[in-house]
Amino acid sequence: MTEQGGSLADDATGSASDAVPLVGLRGLSKHFGAVQALSNVELDIPTGQVTALAGDNGAGKSVLIKTISGLWEPDGGHIEWQGRPVHLRGPKDSEALGITTIYQDLALCDNLDIVQNMFLGHEVVRRGVVLDESTMEKAARKTLDDLSVTTVRSVRQPVASLSGGQRQSVAVAKAVMSNAKLVIMDEPTAALGVAQTTMVLELIRRLSSQGVTVLMISHNLNDVFKVADRIAILHLGHLVASGPTTEFDSQVVVDYMTTGRSTRTPSGAPAAENAG
Repeated sequence: MTEQGGSLADDATGSASDAVPLVGLRGLSKHFGAVQALSNVELDIPTGQVTALAGDNGAGKSVLIKTISGLWEPDGGHIEWQGRPVHLRGPKDSEALGITTIYQDLALCDNLDIVQNMFLGHEVVRRGVVLDESTMEKAARKTLDDLSVTTVRSVRQPVASLSGGQRQSVAVAKAVMSNAKLVIMDEPTAALGVAQTTMVLELIRRLSSQGVTVLMISHNLNDVFKVADRIAILHLGHLVASGPTTEFDSQVVVDYMTTGRSTRTPSGAPAAENAG
């Protein structure tokens, strides 16, 4: 477990630690007037893994993902993409790299069907003027099949008629169709029932198994421990701990979320030193 500002070093060795992360945050800072939303955040997001971003309300989670998404430019530090510094001037810059963000509202149009939503703004046309409905239908159906989404009866089903879990599936499939390398998910299981939550968590695992990197914000620690390979915890704009999920348990995560430190020893993990 690595703690920002602490003396505990990451002892992991081997190819996993030596590999260049897909995203690296280097001293990332962001303020709004007198409010310091992010302060000197250092975080690696490894390729093909699920990283859970935890923190209480006001910890800086939304600011961090909006900065990675290009909505806000950092006031200090920089972002690295596959080891190279990048300057994201807007969402189009992040999308060009392969970053897709799925917010809680999912940004789907209820009045359109699944195919229309998945291709919105990127429609396939023939002769430059005619929509190629057949090609889009086949591509949408194949993408959903590849993600093992079996609960949707028809790709021409209006999005307004879908359950919360199905809507998440469509949003994820849309990201996959855009060849996303990093999918950022903001509270993907919020307000979902047990069955729909299970569906979405399986979808996240499937994304990771296909080599897509996932950064997931979640207040639900049960969900975090079910799917995350790594956990990063923010407290009042500071990254106070990060590391493999096996080095945490729920109580340790809660300690960091609420106080910024923990003296507990999770089962099977070395004792952590207090940050700062």
